[in-house]
Amino acid sequence: MAVNKTPVLKRCRSLELDPTFLGYDKKSKRTLTRRSRKLSEYGTQLREKQKAKFIYGVLEKPFRNYYDKADMMKGQTGENLMVMLESRLDNVVFRMGFARTRREARQVVDHKHITVNGKTINIPSYQIKAGDIIEVKEKSKSLQRFKDILAVTTGRLTPEWVDVDKENLKGTVSALPKRDQIDVPVDELAIVELYSK
Repeated sequence: MAVNKTPVLKRCRSLELDPTFLGYDKKSKRTLTRRSRKLSEYGTQLREKQKAKFIYGVLEKPFRNYYDKADMMKGQTGENLMVMLESRLDNVVFRMGFARTRREARQVVDHKHITVNGKTINIPSYQIKAGDIIEVKEKSKSLQRFKDILAVTTGRLTPEWVDVDKENLKGTVSALPKRDQIDVPVDELAIVELYSK
């Protein structure tokens, strides 16, 4: 499986992205010294796509598949794409506060710590539907790892489309998110323009 091993803060600097969107509290002390050259229209569109891929931890081929599915759905393609990315299991686990970062959420899912409607799911890209109940496995609830995670994520705001019971490490997706409920700094229209060329 291909994995992007670029240091997170370095990638955030190059994409001019705040690390807090990935769950990192650190800030890079270095500044990016780049000749101030205006990005072309294509460059801007490409950067928006790279931002979305980096935030959600999706590689090019699966991202293109998401776009194709979003294009076939009713409604606006860009909005559909963002909703599909936001309703990935690893992202929902991160949003519920069961992981400190999106990368950790992916690992938690991979290691079979998460159940969806009572079934163990270890596929980070699993699409969550409205009404799904996401819970940390009974065996895993007593692990020190989840105690540490809760200590860090307790003060974090959870989106209004999920109901979370942090004490029991359980949550319900009350509805799929709408675009205005997704606080990711990505211009999805630029991505649509890039792919529709």
